[in-house]
Amino acid sequence: MTEPDFLTATRAAYDTSAALYAETIPERFHADPLNQAMISVFAELVRAAGDGPVADVGCGPGHVTAHLRSLGVTAFGVDLSPEMVALARGAHPGLRFEVGLMDALEVEDASLAGVLANYSIIHTPPERLPGMLAEFHRVLVPGGHLLLAFQGYDDPTELAEAFDHKVSLAYRYSPGRVAELLLAAGLAEVARLVIAPDEDPQRGFPQAHLLARRTA
Repeated sequence: MTEPDFLTATRAAYDTSAALYAETIPERFHADPLNQAMISVFAELVRAAGDGPVADVGCGPGHVTAHLRSLGVTAFGVDLSPEMVALARGAHPGLRFEVGLMDALEVEDASLAGVLANYSIIHTPPERLPGMLAEFHRVLVPGGHLLLAFQGYDDPTELAEAFDHKVSLAYRYSPGRVAELLLAAGLAEVARLVIAPDEDPQRGFPQAHLLARRTA
């Protein structure tokens, strides 16, 4: 099967920029308590349900996977970019990282207690997002949790708008419209956090964090 062009382009872009990304993004993440806020809630819910495995999809250099582990969650990372996975393994040798696709995870049905996609759905074209959410539903146990973080889009009549991400073409998504797609995929919204646009000094985008639970 021929790989979609956006996957090939995204992989190549992140392979090329992996070292620079690993030098800057983890530090930015750890300095931003709002970006971490919903991750802490997500981790607490996973632990309360018995601490099954969690996939950090689009894990990059592994800093969020390691953060989940520091919160007591059994987490592993998956990323499209082999260079990112190599850096993650080097930085966090005690954790599991593998090359893979977010919409075709190599795990059994209903085998994960949680899925975290921290700013990793942004390179997914809008027409492919429902299929990705269906994959997250497939791998979650009933009652398992999904946490999405992404650049937000204020227009509730449109799902997404493309923008010129530094690494590769990306999309910012309407939180309300994404919540509708989650529900259609069998994932009920539990909570959302939308960080005000003025808190983003670079682009002035709102930052959305949606927490959902797989329905029984």
